[in-house]
Amino acid sequence: MSVDHYENFPVASVLCPPALRPAITAIYGFARTADDLADEGDATPAQRAADLAAYREDLRCVARGHAPSPRWASVFGPLAPVFRRHHLPLPLLEALLDAFEQDLHQSRYADRAELLRYCERSANPVGRLLLHLYGVRDDDSLTRSDEICSALQLINFWQDCSRDHPRGRIYLPRSDWARFRVSEEMLLAGRDTPETRALIADEVAWARAMMLDGAPLALRLPGRTGLELRLVVQGGLRILDKIEAMGFATLAARPKIGAWDAPGLLWRAVRMGRGAREGRGRATRT
Repeated sequence: MSVDHYENFPVASVLCPPALRPAITAIYGFARTADDLADEGDATPAQRAADLAAYREDLRCVARGHAPSPRWASVFGPLAPVFRRHHLPLPLLEALLDAFEQDLHQSRYADRAELLRYCERSANPVGRLLLHLYGVRDDDSLTRSDEICSALQLINFWQDCSRDHPRGRIYLPRSDWARFRVSEEMLLAGRDTPETRALIADEVAWARAMMLDGAPLALRLPGRTGLELRLVVQGGLRILDKIEAMGFATLAARPKIGAWDAPGLLWRAVRMGRGAREGRGRATRT
């Protein structure tokens, strides 16, 4: 986990197969840098769009086997051999760029379906890229991966309300505001009310259900790969538990996972795997 960024996937952890760590690190560097181009610093929207367009062209150069520009050598230098060695699917990497570009001009979502279409580009490609590296290609695994990644993205959104809303970015769907009689003004002002807490509680239940639907994938993958994914699942569920424990008040504060959570997460991940081996096959709710 990065200190400054909440990540929806672990970065080349000790559990990752050593042969794949360079590939995972390269993919992470590509995604992290693109996200920062879209979201960090003081650049204007026009400058950000131009930077992302240049970044996309460098990606396409790498995909064609050509030399990219020297501007992002620390990204595309490691990515180029990984791209060739593992035959990375270019559309998945470009989908991430599509999502970052979307962030430049869209800051509201009409309903859950529209938000999930964003997650299809902003989060799901990461899981599919990792499964590609692991050689997992069946449809059910891809679907489960999408559910885990979309759930992690939603969890990130509900966790970060107190950061996103002051910047004018609201991922809570408009249709859900209406159901709970919450206004845009309330969200932008970070007004912690019974209505906003009820709204966040409903979104948390949605994300939890999606995570549990995807969790069987973590029970299917073998060895350290499966354990790492179980830790990812349990980490997401732990954030939801923390949001619940604070009364769903994420418009006022941001819950975080700390080092003190690690033993419990490991215990739950191991228990989750043991349950599968014993034939129960259920994801542990933290």
